[in-house]
Amino acid sequence: MVKTVAIIGAGPSGLLLAHYLLSRGDKYNINIYEARSDRRIIPFSKSRTFPISLNERGMTALRQIPGLEAAVKAVSVEMTGTLFHQKNGKSRLTPRKKPLVTLDRTNLVIVLLNQLTQKYDESRLKIHFDSQCHSVDLAAKTVTFKNIPKTDNFTVNYDLLLGTDGANSVVREAFLSTEEFKCEQKYYPTDYKSIFLNNSKNSSLHLKSDHIHTWRLKDGTLMVALHQFDGTLSGAINFPREKNQIASLSSPEEVLNFFHQNFPEIGQIMTEEDAQNFLNRPIAKILTVRCNHYHQGDSVLIMGDAAHAVSSSIGQGCNAALEDVAVFDHLLEEYHDDLAESLKQFTIRRQPDGYALVELGDYAFPTSTGLFFEFILREYIAKILHRVFPEKFPPSLIDLIFETTVSYSEILTSYQDWITKVKKSNDKLLST
Repeated sequence: MVKTVAIIGAGPSGLLLAHYLLSRGDKYNINIYEARSDRRIIPFSKSRTFPISLNERGMTALRQIPGLEAAVKAVSVEMTGTLFHQKNGKSRLTPRKKPLVTLDRTNLVIVLLNQLTQKYDESRLKIHFDSQCHSVDLAAKTVTFKNIPKTDNFTVNYDLLLGTDGANSVVREAFLSTEEFKCEQKYYPTDYKSIFLNNSKNSSLHLKSDHIHTWRLKDGTLMVALHQFDGTLSGAINFPREKNQIASLSSPEEVLNFFHQNFPEIGQIMTEEDAQNFLNRPIAKILTVRCNHYHQGDSVLIMGDAAHAVSSSIGQGCNAALEDVAVFDHLLEEYHDDLAESLKQFTIRRQPDGYALVELGDYAFPTSTGLFFEFILREYIAKILHRVFPEKFPPSLIDLIFETTVSYSEILTSYQDWITKVKKSNDKLLST
């Protein structure tokens, strides 16, 4: 019997999920519901998007679907290392053994959409844009949506409901009415603003396009910038909420002065228009989520940010979400599309990794300057020890996160002492 599947959210994980399910033959009819308009036909909105880095974890999930890896790489830039810029003008390069594939989130969505609609027609796939999930009735197996242009509601039935609707998931919210469901939500102490520089390709200042460029201030403010496929430069400035230098900026002149003083390489590239656009963008908060289970019975599953939203500090949000999809497909294969068992096993196998992911995102990188230098030294020593004694010493923490598919729970176990130390240090700094 063909199952009617409702996927809530047409982000990277929701779209990849449709690819995987449709590749399993004629077992599933897919309906995707997305609150926003079709990214392919509306003007590119830079205030609603940001660059992402796909490492081995995310790329492994993509390459299981024929054609996806090549299509994504065609609009991406490969990063071979991270360049740390210092105020004295010097810099330090941390090379990567495996390049990161970087692109704008919107462009990743467009690639996944195009590949999906080229392969499958409306007999098996329907995508409903401007359809905001309003509520879920778990008992009746129905979802109610708000049609945004018309402001009216409509209700659909499902056999399988898959919530890939982000950190503020409406599907996850429905779990709150069930017994034994526990969910911890909290805001990461660092906020951020996106940055887009249109004239970087015409600038006399050369920032290598195959490096991620970072700057760090003593108060914990972190600037990250990387080139895009079209030659522009984009990134984000992350800053402690309680020591916010950004909110006080009130004019393009003040923005330009701030960047010239603190991130001079960016200041030299930024135009007055870029500065005005930066002012106009809202300050964004980062919500982290930890849940004790990801499924309800044999018909509802959450994944990606809906299940384990993580801070952007370790660049794993999208990678973990794509990996979720591959894990679920593996379970469907293992249990011959038995939904009850596959959903239950997804929680059993993936929940420990979801918890560890958030813990790593919160505490892999220290806030204090002194501990940050210790972190750099630890990474350097760990790389040497692993190279000389690979059987006795694990890869460095960052190499494990970015260059392997070792589970997040295993990584947390290997580096629990360091995570505990950073947690104590960060908590102390926040309390002062």
